[in-house]
Amino acid sequence: MSELRGARREVLARGELAGATVRAALSDSADRFLAALLGGESGSEPDVALVAVGGYGRRELTPGSDLDVLLVHRDRRDVAALAERVWYPLWDSGVPLDHAVRTVAETAAVAAGDLRAALGLLDARHVAGDRALTEELRRRLLTEWRASAPRRLPDLVAAVRARWDRADELAFLVEPDLKEARGGLRDMGVLRALAAAWLAPGPGAPVRAAAARLLDVRTALHRITARGSDRLVHQEQSAVAAAVGLADADALLAEVAGAGRTIAYAVDVAFRQALRAVEPRGAGRRRASRRPLAAGVVAHDGEIVLARDAAPATDPVLVLRAAAAAAQAGLAFAPHTLTRLRAESPPLPEPWPEEARDALVTLLGAGPALVPVVEALDQAGLWEPVVPEWHTVRNRPQRSPVHRFTVDRHLVEAAAQAGLLARRVDRPDLLLLAALLHDLGKGAAGGDHAAAGAALTERVGRRLGLPPGDRATLVALIRHHLLLPHTATGRDLDDPATVRLVAAAVGDRTTLDLLYALTESDARATGPAAWTDWRAALVAELVRRTAERLAGAPPPPRPALDAEQQALVARGVADALVDPHRVTVVAPDRRGLLAASAGVLALHRLEVRSADAFPLAGQAVAVFRVAARFGGPPDPTLLAADLRRALAGASTLGERLAARDRACRPPPGLPPPAVFVLDDASESATVVEVRAHDAPGLLHRIAGALAGCGACVRAARVATLGAEVVDAFYVTDGRGAKLDPRASERVRRAVLAALDPGTATYGGEGGQREPASRSEAL
Repeated sequence: MSELRGARREVLARGELAGATVRAALSDSADRFLAALLGGESGSEPDVALVAVGGYGRRELTPGSDLDVLLVHRDRRDVAALAERVWYPLWDSGVPLDHAVRTVAETAAVAAGDLRAALGLLDARHVAGDRALTEELRRRLLTEWRASAPRRLPDLVAAVRARWDRADELAFLVEPDLKEARGGLRDMGVLRALAAAWLAPGPGAPVRAAAARLLDVRTALHRITARGSDRLVHQEQSAVAAAVGLADADALLAEVAGAGRTIAYAVDVAFRQALRAVEPRGAGRRRASRRPLAAGVVAHDGEIVLARDAAPATDPVLVLRAAAAAAQAGLAFAPHTLTRLRAESPPLPEPWPEEARDALVTLLGAGPALVPVVEALDQAGLWEPVVPEWHTVRNRPQRSPVHRFTVDRHLVEAAAQAGLLARRVDRPDLLLLAALLHDLGKGAAGGDHAAAGAALTERVGRRLGLPPGDRATLVALIRHHLLLPHTATGRDLDDPATVRLVAAAVGDRTTLDLLYALTESDARATGPAAWTDWRAALVAELVRRTAERLAGAPPPPRPALDAEQQALVARGVADALVDPHRVTVVAPDRRGLLAASAGVLALHRLEVRSADAFPLAGQAVAVFRVAARFGGPPDPTLLAADLRRALAGASTLGERLAARDRACRPPPGLPPPAVFVLDDASESATVVEVRAHDAPGLLHRIAGALAGCGACVRAARVATLGAEVVDAFYVTDGRGAKLDPRASERVRRAVLAALDPGTATYGGEGGQREPASRSEAL
């Protein structure tokens, strides 16, 4: 019998039918055929029903789909004969069939023992026969699923993740499996199942639209190939693109990637909500608390939410501040938080305020924790306002076999890799920004993407409010981001002209170090074939030779004091000048002075964004650029009074700081802090360089560790760049001489210990200290 096959051919021959209309027509033709086999849809056969399940149950039949059909009965003795009456014509038609004959109880037992079957049966739909029997089946399956889903949720999560491991991620495959890959159509069943169990909300409109787009692509693929394969192979992509109204194969892959990412993100959110919903309450789970993370941002029940007094409509930096807090804490946004931010947040002013740049760099510096936060922002429509040029590279495929990701995801992964290398450079902020922007030129039409990206970066740098020198460095990094690997693998390193070429392009050691770290970040984010041991060794040798040629650059000049600061120094007494964003401390030089000042700032919840300490006119001067961690700035009168007491040695800093929270930890996956003790970097002092992730009270602890070792800080240059600190301390012994090797090692170990708030001890001005505010790092 070929009636069904003929009906399917007739549907597919109708060129005006496409997408959902084709799927509905195929389902309707199958319904009519099956109803006729059983004796009519009205139910002429009592106590038996034909039930469609899976994709057929959802009326999503594609040209290559199987017919998933269940013959349900109430203990009819002639059920075998009934089944033959239905199945034989189906087999003769040549249409792929997945069938079973069961009672309601038997079907429920199968669902209880087979998770995949349980999910497919939730889509059960009456086709023909006894409608009441189908409704009985549906009620029982749904009731038992709701009762068992909390217990079966861990198995569901494990099964889904195992499938993802096998099929990879739909968005980043050049020949994706539309059904099985992460973000594919199989995941829509997971979302519906969680919603049916009341463990998570059902798929929203964007997720349903993404699934519909994937179904359209799958329908076109089956129609063109006349096969049921769900892998979108390269040779079929152009034809499928034309069938769904897209310009070319790259546009098709971009659409598929966007849909896959939308579905994958929805599954991540649904799993998080479901797992939290089934987590035992009471003694096994602590009561949810609200922990402040940044101004207007708190952690609540394991998610990022807005503080009660947050005002997104008047706080354009709140989105970036919340994102930075989420990445640094390793937490996900609560869905309603993203919804509110999208609805209420105004655009950032141009040029950006300094707080916005710091928040962006803090976000980028979180290492691997950056990736899910940016994905959440992108899905919520909050990332493109940060980088308006992003739309040119969003979901843009890269068909090179070495590339693992789409262009936009590659940029985010490169920034995450750069966060792991931030300790290698003097300007981690510029490294992170360069990693995020380096391939932005691939969205431009034709030409050299590095040159196009450099032009875009100049525009981005102006929008961010970067000073001209930083913009120039950033543009140079983008323009030359392929210079080191191409030169190292394509030129003779023994030819002096090779090193001269690279040195002329980079200009100085700082830019060379940044370009080296950017090269590695770019390669590691590309894929394993892009950063082999051989390539890494060649690039390292080129950098070493170029560094030798660039050696000898002078240190940056110390910033000048303004008239008010000079007057403070001229008074010749221990005192402090407190402005909203700057604190200047002047006092007779003594050991522990820097630690005491930093400790007071920490107690007042001030973050030190940069600091300079130096001798002047027989006194010690320390200038701190500060920002309030939460809310408004502290009372300047109280802060000045506390500073004077600390300078006079009357403060009980150790007792007051010891009660503060020591639980702050950097995001997982970041490299350990680095401490270098350099004897040849200064003619008169030993230089202690510290590169670490920012943390509460870090400056206070470092300075206290130096004082506790008997080291005198003669000068210091401190910078907190996003979430990374880059500090240099010029220290001497008690006689004013450089440290000897034993003292240098003692200092190095003490500072390393002070960088870990879990091991540091806190005492008076001369001891190691506890963490206080989030960014002190001198």
